[in-house]
Amino acid sequence: MSYSVKDYKGKTVLVTGGAGAIGSNLTVALAGLCDRVLVLDNLVASDRRNLPNLRNVMFVEGDILDEVKVKRCFFEKPQIVFHLAAFFANQNSVDHPEEDLMVNGMGTLKLMEYSVLQGVDRFVFASSGSSVYHKDAPLPLTEDAMSMHLTTPYQVTKMLGELYANFFHHHHSLPVSKARLFNSYGPGEVPGQYRNVIPNFIYWAMKGRPLPITGSGEETRDFTWVGDVVDGLLRAGLHGSAIGEEFNLAGGEEIPIRTLAEKINSLTGNKAGIQFASARKWDSKKRVCASVDKARELIGYAPETDFDWALSQTVQWFKDNWEWIDDSASFGPGVSSAVREMRGKDDGIEAGVHGS
Repeated sequence: MSYSVKDYKGKTVLVTGGAGAIGSNLTVALAGLCDRVLVLDNLVASDRRNLPNLRNVMFVEGDILDEVKVKRCFFEKPQIVFHLAAFFANQNSVDHPEEDLMVNGMGTLKLMEYSVLQGVDRFVFASSGSSVYHKDAPLPLTEDAMSMHLTTPYQVTKMLGELYANFFHHHHSLPVSKARLFNSYGPGEVPGQYRNVIPNFIYWAMKGRPLPITGSGEETRDFTWVGDVVDGLLRAGLHGSAIGEEFNLAGGEEIPIRTLAEKINSLTGNKAGIQFASARKWDSKKRVCASVDKARELIGYAPETDFDWALSQTVQWFKDNWEWIDDSASFGPGVSSAVREMRGKDDGIEAGVHGS
């Protein structure tokens, strides 16, 4: 099973969070496949410069909680919705649980409601494989190893999104697929207080600073090249076998955090080394590695990207775009503007250095 230009030809597609790392790479791919791509993004945790300046890409700057902006997108009658927008991620949700609930809960609910009214052909929900599985589940993680013992609001609301997807599929016949993503990395993700570990490590290494590891460094994660994630999402947007199903989109390989830090220091020539700190209370998963057998069976997903090559490509993207990345790196307030308006206040947060 695969996909080609003819599979997406004639379609209008909506990508929420489309200016982010995964969303922008997905948008670039879709622009070459379909007639029109709509991107909805509030640019709180992304950058407009990630998006291509193409005639068939329409950018709407706005929040998924802003019904005017959401209605503007659905006025264009998208047949496929890729819902990637989220209040990201674990530590951010611990610091701001109400914002997390509003964006990841209410925002997802509203998008599914509009998709039912529109009668979309497919709704692909980006869930989090790093969140929904039990910390003691045997590896590699399979789709039936879900946990109710969740340790952050982000994990709770990603599970909530999957439960809403189940409801809308069974009650409203929404053709929804649930893609569980694992620690995506690659070009397009600027570093910041609540961003992932890889862009933050590269940023600090290029600044000549020691890389901060919370824990022993022997903890492992399943890092997934953004190109593989995009491939899986595109497949999920087409194949009927994915409707009503949840499946992992991962690299299928365990990488120790200390090994990751050493590789990044080597690639950047950083001599400052590594600095250890206490593990965060919520970060209880010592090892993460996902099975992609179900995704392979359902949609033909088969990640084969070499981690060392992909990491070097990510570092090169930082080097090629360093001026604006350094200028855009955010280690300060990152609260959704729509949520701030609802709550009537702006929350300040302390700058930090650890990725989620």
